Amino acid sequence: MSIIIKPIISEKANYLTDLRGQYSFLVNPKSNKIQIKKAIELAYGVKVADISTMIYAPKVSSKHTKKGLQVGKTSKLKKAVVALVEGEVIDIFATN
Repeated sequence: MSIIIKPIISEKANYLTDLRGQYSFLVNPKSNKIQIKKAIELAYGVKVADISTMIYAPKVSSKHTKKGLQVGKTSKLKKAVVALVEGEVIDIFATN
């Protein structure tokens, strides 16, 4: 089970990184804060001070077509906002 799916790169995420030193990640919806903390410390080699998690419910959409009503939904998402210890930095744009 992969804990970290991908880092979130958006205006708000970059603002949090520059202002508060917090990084945002999309994580597995079944993972908990302890697993997320261990995965980030192992993947990036930093010390994590605090984690906030948010769960986004699936969004349902429907449209009328010739065949009738077509209904679909997105998958459930979980977002983790990670605050690092003072002086620690993650380089998200680093190429390996």
